[in-house]
Order: sequence, then structure tokens, then C-alpha cells
Amino acid sequence: MDAALYLLLPISLVFALGIGVAFWWAIFAGQFDDTDTAAKSILGDDDGPRLD
Repeated sequence: MDAALYLLLPISLVFALGIGVAFWWAIFAGQFDDTDTAAKSILGDDDGPRLD
């Protein structure tokens, strides 16, 4: 049982640190700067029937 903790605890800490670094990068890379355009683009989508 202790051997599993010695293996899984460092793996989970590295995984959590990796998620934190990825989130930090996304914030400062501008990934969350424009959140309205994608949300409003679906409203302007024309899915009506084509009238030829």
C-alpha cells in the first residue's frame, strides 16, 4: 500500500503542476481576452432553409 502512495503522489503532484502551468500560460497568452465573439457567432448563424 505504501509503495503505491510513493508512486502515485509524485505523479499526481506533477500532473496538478502541469495543469496550473497550462492555465497560467493560457491566461497570459490572451486565450481569454475575447470571450464574447464565439458566444455571439452562433446567434448569427443562418440555419434556415435555402431559397433558390
